[in-house]
Amino acid sequence: MKTIIALFLLFFFQSSAYQIGDKVGDFKLKNVDGKEISLSQYANSKGVILIFDSNVCPYSRRYNERILALDKKYAPLGFPVVAVNANDANQEPGESYDEMAKYAKERHYTFPYLYDPTQDAVKRFGATNTPHVFILENKSSAWTLAYSGTIDNYARDAAGVTKRYVEEATDELLAGKRVTLTKTKAIGCSVKLKK
Repeated sequence: MKTIIALFLLFFFQSSAYQIGDKVGDFKLKNVDGKEISLSQYANSKGVILIFDSNVCPYSRRYNERILALDKKYAPLGFPVVAVNANDANQEPGESYDEMAKYAKERHYTFPYLYDPTQDAVKRFGATNTPHVFILENKSSAWTLAYSGTIDNYARDAAGVTKRYVEEATDELLAGKRVTLTKTKAIGCSVKLKK
């Protein structure tokens, strides 16, 4: 019965979530440094690479260096990374705010790592896995969803990657083009929604 309810909730949140081309509403979440961060603070950016992530998921851990590399490459070009942890810490204590702060410090995060305790953001975006990426384009201070999915085509390690979906989509946006491949399947651990 729990599985059926979980599947229903997942379907409901996905079907009511933002779709490619939708305008994205602002949000305000607490960063690991204690400051509140909102999407509107990035009004001067060309966009944002929003990643729903995890402290404990093995997939997220494998992608950690690649996420840092995305921020290093694209933040100076106007597409900074913003990460959000939306997992229910009651189900997975390693996802608590304190653990997030430790994790970000140990890995020398160069980007905000936001806490979503109400899970409002994860539901609005319909993130299903960690990591799950949403590229937002800033069109005259109106945020539009341009890409949703996985970072690349090889979750095991960067050496086996042959397709870099997030980089390709971001490069197209920077060149003033439409994103060719707007959606891929996010691969990783399932987001732990509150019961």
